[in-house]
Amino acid sequence: MDPITNPYAPGAGQRPPELAGRDEQLRTFDVVLERIARGRAERSIVLTGLRGVGKTVLLNALRSSAVRADWGTGKFEARPDQRLRRPLAAAAHQAVRELGHPRGDDVDQVLGSIKAFALRDAPTGAKLRERWHPGIDVPAVTGRADSGDVEIDLVELLTDIGGLAADVGKGVAFFIDEMQDLDPEDVSALCAACHEISQSGLPVIVVGAGLPHLPAVLSASKSYSERLFRYSRIDRLPREAADRALVGPAAEEACEFTPEALDEMYAVTAGYPYFIQAYGKVVWDVAPSSPVTAEDIRVAVPEAESELAVGFFGSRFERATPAEREYLRAMADAALVNPSVAQADSGGLDDAEGDVAAYVRDGVTEREAVPTSAVADVLGRKPQSLSPARDALIKKGLIYSGERGLIAFTVPHFGRYLRTQS
Repeated sequence: MDPITNPYAPGAGQRPPELAGRDEQLRTFDVVLERIARGRAERSIVLTGLRGVGKTVLLNALRSSAVRADWGTGKFEARPDQRLRRPLAAAAHQAVRELGHPRGDDVDQVLGSIKAFALRDAPTGAKLRERWHPGIDVPAVTGRADSGDVEIDLVELLTDIGGLAADVGKGVAFFIDEMQDLDPEDVSALCAACHEISQSGLPVIVVGAGLPHLPAVLSASKSYSERLFRYSRIDRLPREAADRALVGPAAEEACEFTPEALDEMYAVTAGYPYFIQAYGKVVWDVAPSSPVTAEDIRVAVPEAESELAVGFFGSRFERATPAEREYLRAMADAALVNPSVAQADSGGLDDAEGDVAAYVRDGVTEREAVPTSAVADVLGRKPQSLSPARDALIKKGLIYSGERGLIAFTVPHFGRYLRTQS
């Protein structure tokens, strides 16, 4: 079929496959916006899930919903090497501009608070040329959001922004991607600010997205964090939604899939949105005509997996040091279990060996999470000696620990990829 019209290619302009099956999250967010607009208390929102489940696309869709509701919005992606002040100040500036509040002393006061908050990003004693100057054309205020204590300053900043939004009967939403990468001090400050604005009933909400261990990061920061956020686990798509993600874009190009082709696609993608798009793109390029058949899928699989090996899996594996790669490979080996103890449905989930869930694909049963002691056994080492490699991999976002003593890959099917590499 015509590769130029490929509906699965990035930027193809179609409704992204990752949004299929996310109607519940979209409806819930619309209700949250309406409740806050009516002055009701609501919790901020945290989306969690593995790489490739569509968290970022969903985050963008939620932001679009806030824009349609005439809210002010700002978004940024957290990075381990950057503190909160600079990206949040830029997001806050954009949100205030989107509010459409008539320019006056009140707006200038809030913009001055944002500028003061941003300027404290520079270390004490930094020269003028080393300071970051946000593009805000008002003087920084004194005595507001400029104490140098990020928790105090963030509470004051969001309070000022919330008051401005309330003046015009609107709200403000901040969207934070890769939220688990925030500095621990910044996480604590964000939790404190969310608690304060919730107590005061201000129309401000934070919507964060991150890896599965993000709730643990938040609870380690503030013991009351579970009361501040509405947690939503974003997982792979059920069969019906996965089929819609594949069939919908194709239908707009007058293309169909046979039932056997849909069976084959679900078997190879396991319902992960990123894989549906990646495999769908290659299938579209190799299939000669509509309808797409199961044989077309089988022909496309090697090329699709080759592309994933380089772009999706390989790019992450290359970030690891030799010692970290050894740890990753040992994790992949430790994840293998006896197929007889798990359900043999292709792509199915079951309880493996009575402890943690397992995936079954191509007759190979792989646990989602493995004990750190099992990794040490594979390497013939003591668990304590592997702590530096494990901690470094967690910081790089390649693995995560959902509960004490267990670790898992942040990327679906990463263990399978590692076992195919020399």
